[in-house]
Amino acid sequence: MVDNVEQLVKKVYEAIDDKKGEDIAVLELKNITSIADYFIIASATSERQVKAIADNVEEKLQEEGVFVKRKDGQNSCRWILLDYGDFMVHIFHSEERAFYDLERLWKDAPYKDIQSL
Repeated sequence: MVDNVEQLVKKVYEAIDDKKGEDIAVLELKNITSIADYFIIASATSERQVKAIADNVEEKLQEEGVFVKRKDGQNSCRWILLDYGDFMVHIFHSEERAFYDLERLWKDAPYKDIQSL
């Protein structure tokens, strides 16, 4: 079982990478907002891949005894949000990611290198 949020963020990163997610970014929000400690943002080139990545993240975290608190976007598969409380996972279709540009909206949040977690 994973002991801390940073280890869970690494698990999410690996689950996204396993399904060939692109441009994976980890934003640290803990000193900026109380919404979450981290946003993990990734892109996919098709709706099918968006869903596959989200499903893989859920599966890998369930294996650790961690369950999603809220999810949204499963119907359209253009932007799936998985809310785990301490962190949120945003899986975007590439076009939606460019449109919503969360990294710009949260520009004050530092990027975290997955190796440093």
